[in-house]
Amino acid sequence: MSLRDELVSRFRAQLASKVVTAVAGGALTVGLARLLDPTSYGLLFLALAVLGTFRLAARFGLARSAGRYIAEYDETDPSQIPHIVRNSLLLNIGSILIAVLVLAASHQYIASVLDEPELAPFLLLGILFVVFGTSMAYLERVIQGFEAITFAALLRGLERGSRSILALGLVVAGFGAIGALWGYVLSSLLVSIIGFAYLYRRVRSHYEPADAVKPGLNRRIGEYAVPIMATNTSMVLDNMIDTFLVGFFLSPVSVSYYVISKQVVRFLELPVNALSFTISPTFGSQKAAGNVDRLSRLYEKSLTNALLLYIPAGFGLILIAEPMIQLVFGPDYSGAVVVVQVLALYVILMAVTKISDNGLDYLGRARERAIARGLTAGLNVGLNVILIPLVGVVGAAIATVVTYGLYTAANVYIAAQEFNLRVEFILRRLGLVAVITATMSIVVLALTGYISGWITFSLVVVAGGVVWGVLSVATGLLDVEKVVSIVT
Repeated sequence: MSLRDELVSRFRAQLASKVVTAVAGGALTVGLARLLDPTSYGLLFLALAVLGTFRLAARFGLARSAGRYIAEYDETDPSQIPHIVRNSLLLNIGSILIAVLVLAASHQYIASVLDEPELAPFLLLGILFVVFGTSMAYLERVIQGFEAITFAALLRGLERGSRSILALGLVVAGFGAIGALWGYVLSSLLVSIIGFAYLYRRVRSHYEPADAVKPGLNRRIGEYAVPIMATNTSMVLDNMIDTFLVGFFLSPVSVSYYVISKQVVRFLELPVNALSFTISPTFGSQKAAGNVDRLSRLYEKSLTNALLLYIPAGFGLILIAEPMIQLVFGPDYSGAVVVVQVLALYVILMAVTKISDNGLDYLGRARERAIARGLTAGLNVGLNVILIPLVGVVGAAIATVVTYGLYTAANVYIAAQEFNLRVEFILRRLGLVAVITATMSIVVLALTGYISGWITFSLVVVAGGVVWGVLSVATGLLDVEKVVSIVT
């Protein structure tokens, strides 16, 4: 099977998983918003934001580092793979123990700092969430390193699907927001059991271990985990500390507005997440084989195709944000409208970054990416502290867009050093995307005044999609036959 056919097969599996993930996540987001009041909803996601910090510490970048070296040594010295898996897992167990001990000792204090005493039981239960959630993250990244994208996709889809069923079921059964968190814990436990069984069988059946680990390999895994940990820390500052600060400066209701908005944005991430997860390990293996030109064309096509989808999607989201929030989540969450409109710009930036940043880890550029992420994350915290008290929850969204824009620019700069990019080719295609976006936006804007319910809302969305599709095909940016062959 050619590299293209292999990537298409993996992408199809990953996209299917992301569709399941998005549908399940969307059902969970909407279901919880409808079943819980804004205060309980905000409290749940405030707890998840705090727990995300401890999950970050528990992961310590070891899974991605192990995945990077698995992809490399699978090409050069497969006998080292069992040592990489075993030693990285032992290190990760140690980091998990440290994280949960600190969480157990500090959960009451954290709740008192946030002036939310009802948060304490969520954080105590969160010990299990950190343990099994970190295990799930380890499995996903290590299995990705084997380029077993299909199985990784199955794991992710199963975890998100079971999470929605269990969390919503426990809320309906009367256990409230704490029941929803139990759903998160149980789904991670289920998938961790399945994932570790698969990993054990794969390593044992496919690899004969060397008598000893290669000198310096364990040290390199640990050292490479450090910049990845720094990057992940920055990601938490970008993705979770803002939620924490909204809860600190404002209220759980404001947290609910912000979380709703970010959930909408994450729903739109699924295609580019699938593409990024699929091609990232290929960057590492193809670089090891010396195929730089091949990688450059892959990066160009991935980037321009992502922007063809996400630039129009971002502008379309700005135009339909108000009726969408009213119809999907209800009038109680109308305060999220402006936040969604600001974060729509983040959607466009995210498309560029997702294509670039995970691949940079596999190309050995984790250190540079970590520096960029750390600087912009620190700026994000500062802007949040300034803007949230001044303009409320919208300030958190503005801070996210500004700092993520700087991080995106840094990613593109680093990627350009690794690839032989055709700048004129990329700019020409972006010009066509701009024309498509402007035309589609004019049509959608003219029709939004007619939205009065689900049917008219759906018709407006479909009309925008039709305009985008026709123009994309007419300009040659979209090949229908290729798209059909990829997704089917």
